[in-house]
Amino acid sequence: MTVTRMQDGSVAILTIENPPVNALGRAVRAALADHARAVAADPACTAVVLQALGRTFVGGADITEFDRPVEDPDLPGVLRLIETSAKPWVALVQGAALGGGCELALACHYRLAGPQARFALPEVSLGLIPGAGGTQRLPRLIGLPTAVAMVVEGRGLGPAEALVAGLVDRCLEGDLLPQAIRFAREVAKAPLPTTPGQRQTGPVDPDFWTQSASRADRIAKGAQAPGLALEVMRHGAEQGFAAGLGRERETFLRLRQSEEAAALQYLFFAERALLHPANLKDVPTRDLQVAGVVGGGTMGVGIAAALAMAGKSVILAERDQGALDRAMTGLAAILQGAVRRGTLTEAQVRARLEAVRPTTDLRGLAPCDLVIEAVFEDLAVKRALFADLSAICRPDAILATNTSYLDPSAIAKDLPHPQRFLGLHFFSPAQVMKLVEVIPTPDTAKPVLATIYALARALGKMPVRSGICDGFIGNRILRAYRGRAEVLVLSGVPYPDIDAAMRKYGMAMGPFEMQDLAGLDIAFMRREAARAGGAVVPDEPGDWLVRAGRKGQKSGAGWYDYVTGDRTPIPSPEVARILADRSGPARTVGLEDIAQALVSAMATEGQAILDEGIAAQASDIDLVKVHGYGFPRWRGGPMFAQSRRKEG
Repeated sequence: MTVTRMQDGSVAILTIENPPVNALGRAVRAALADHARAVAADPACTAVVLQALGRTFVGGADITEFDRPVEDPDLPGVLRLIETSAKPWVALVQGAALGGGCELALACHYRLAGPQARFALPEVSLGLIPGAGGTQRLPRLIGLPTAVAMVVEGRGLGPAEALVAGLVDRCLEGDLLPQAIRFAREVAKAPLPTTPGQRQTGPVDPDFWTQSASRADRIAKGAQAPGLALEVMRHGAEQGFAAGLGRERETFLRLRQSEEAAALQYLFFAERALLHPANLKDVPTRDLQVAGVVGGGTMGVGIAAALAMAGKSVILAERDQGALDRAMTGLAAILQGAVRRGTLTEAQVRARLEAVRPTTDLRGLAPCDLVIEAVFEDLAVKRALFADLSAICRPDAILATNTSYLDPSAIAKDLPHPQRFLGLHFFSPAQVMKLVEVIPTPDTAKPVLATIYALARALGKMPVRSGICDGFIGNRILRAYRGRAEVLVLSGVPYPDIDAAMRKYGMAMGPFEMQDLAGLDIAFMRREAARAGGAVVPDEPGDWLVRAGRKGQKSGAGWYDYVTGDRTPIPSPEVARILADRSGPARTVGLEDIAQALVSAMATEGQAILDEGIAAQASDIDLVKVHGYGFPRWRGGPMFAQSRRKEG
């Protein structure tokens, strides 16, 4: 089924049924157009109620059609039939009206919202803009400021917000359809309301467009769709509805063919598949009500905060009362930050803090269904801790080590019940960063893995499975990226140029700025420990800088110099002196060539990871780099970017 019609007296009820999200594919569009013509020609019909079955009203266009030419009837044409109807159309929005679904509701004369309704135009997240009137009808209905927040910035509106904004005419509770039918009978007796196309956008502050453009730039981080969406909205506001529709459609069709749209849609599908692995589809999961975290440092507190914000009871363990008090203070600060951002209320913060039980006694972790260790990255320390936890926790409790480099199999060696053990690599700050690398050992049971994936979904994380190797997926590629950057430096390319190239490419910062932020001494100590253990580890530029007292921002000097209280990097004459005897003569390389060299290094290492079976597919590598390392989302990830370059 796609769209069916039934009659309740003089009211036609059109029902969209195209699971799972009622996407507006060609068959749905054609059926809507046919029904629109039929009800227009039916003298017994005085009004139309448009509804949809399922939890979603309409989830937007059929994204699988984006790589094909537009097929008739196109959505703008269908919406014109509805908007220009001589009989009122009432959209009964019972769930999410997203993208084209929101545009469909906007074309109707009235909108009624159920308790689960949500209105959003998220096209910019797919490298597109609304293409069926959303940029023009919405601002004429609710005003430019709120419309720009929805179209350009991705804000969604629930039923109460939509009512206040003027997007919906009434919010309903209970049995929705009978109320919508009664409403349709009432409005059928009145003149048709003014359509959005017949309205003006209204006056705006003279600085509105400048301020909106500045926000769009910050949101875009180099992507073009948000800025183009704003430009189209401005064009319509200044040149009129018809001109705005024309500019919108032309821009939408052009963006459909863009590299940006291809990259973002590739990630969209990769993320959906990642959250529900096919090999775990029918595997039972365990109920995780109580989670323990061992270690109250930055990482441990972040993990505890993520668990608490997801509604889990948390037991947070530290070695002594002083460390525990500091951890609880840090946890409270994180939750208060959520209040300032408007994502939690004060009452919710109190409830979540009450659900966290601090302890200095590991035996307090006995009730836990899951324990995540977040202590110092030392094999002996972690092994000793898990030996204790194995004796304290129930045999079915899941035990996980948060590690960046260490082999989880080595940590779990000779421990009882090895099937319940695995590695989890969270990224700091753990309450914010979406990536978590999931590292099963050869003994990890499938129900344990399935449970961790369910937990990741509850936490809003992107769980990427990695095989065991030094650095797993993300840090192994990071090492190749940094190594290639240092090779360029030693060949005479100025390191500020390399950072500038990666910022221009879309990264928040370049490799040397990133090293200064993280601290050069951390990697230095790892290399020194390996050398002390007899490993042959060649000196790196970072070693030279640390031995000269340059540890990064925390010491006021790393690759760059820093003024106290200011994180602005200043190219350092001292670093130039340190490098002078060890690098080639200065040379100029184009920023695009530098960026391509570094992305190529990431992709080459990624291919090795694939060849070794550490990652299951290229998209997993791209998701790691996008969600954990700041690779620009609109470029799709290093594997995608390299493959498109080869195709081009």
